[in-house]
Amino acid sequence: MFEGLAQDIRREMRTIVTPGPRMVDELACVVSVMLAVAIAHWLGAKMIAWAAFTAFVLMKGNPRETLLRGALRIVGTALGAGLTLALVPVVANSVPLSMAAAGLVGAIGLYGTLTARRSYAWLLFGLTFEMILLDKLQHPTLDTADFAHTRMLEVLAGTFACVVVSLAVARLTRSSALGAPLESAPRMHWHPGAARHAAQAGVALALLPLFHWLTGMPELAQAGVTIMAVMILPVTGLGVSGLAPVSRKLLHRAVGCLAGGCLALVVLIIAQGSEVLLIAGTCLGIIIGRHIENGSKRAPYVGLQFTLAVLVVLVPDSYADAQIKPALQRMLSIVIGMALLEPVLLAWHALAPRRKPDQEASAAASE
Repeated sequence: MFEGLAQDIRREMRTIVTPGPRMVDELACVVSVMLAVAIAHWLGAKMIAWAAFTAFVLMKGNPRETLLRGALRIVGTALGAGLTLALVPVVANSVPLSMAAAGLVGAIGLYGTLTARRSYAWLLFGLTFEMILLDKLQHPTLDTADFAHTRMLEVLAGTFACVVVSLAVARLTRSSALGAPLESAPRMHWHPGAARHAAQAGVALALLPLFHWLTGMPELAQAGVTIMAVMILPVTGLGVSGLAPVSRKLLHRAVGCLAGGCLALVVLIIAQGSEVLLIAGTCLGIIIGRHIENGSKRAPYVGLQFTLAVLVVLVPDSYADAQIKPALQRMLSIVIGMALLEPVLLAWHALAPRRKPDQEASAAASE
């Protein structure tokens, strides 16, 4: 597996300076992230890297799709933050209530992500709730209203930057994407396979508050993000168990994070606090990660995680405080997420009755 993955990445790196649509997309991502960072600083956001994340992950070839995803990200974030503000005062001081809230809302958010027409809003709804709730458990003095406010600022900054850059690129390149209709996602009804998969994620998420209470381990919020992110799979490919594809996705997440963290560390050592070199390293990381993401057949997810690891290190709230610690924390969160999710998947895989794919489809159709 690792040999094939390494060959895939080496092949992509040989074409990284090839002019064409891919290079345009990579440069657009660079401009989008840099603009988002500037806007987030201007708005007074407190986690600039999240604005950079937003500006990167939203970028699509079709400006209309970028705009739609941006709107869904804003709506999902707002709904998740609103629910957190309503529930956190009730559940934060109780481990059982925190477990129930984390598991139930996470499972609902993931089920909507897997089956709903506006799946991206459901994803951000679940992620935002988990992040704020779990951060509150780790930091009891955290002002949840302020956290929710700055998260909205970061999402707005990243969305605005991405949409502006996407529209500008389409105009400058005279892309036909401006007039291309968006594909309408099918409306899905009850799907037992997706419900089962989301329930497994919910169990793992519910274990996070208990795990923190027992061990005091940090990085709850990012571990929650890891669990939800790796459980996002095509509904048609779930089968009886998602153990194999989820485990592979966890591995790719770890590989991408480790590689991106290594590049970020090299940049930190070379830059020695120089803002110009830190920004240049950020741009290089974005280009490399996006190139792998767009071109790799085996592991586009590695490219995405590579870029996010670079951004979390090289886009600090203040360049004077740039350090490798955020990448190490991200790796720790992946390990925690894996440690809680894998046993749940293994237990289900071992205990679940074996059903044929056509039986699963028939069960879904009959609901």
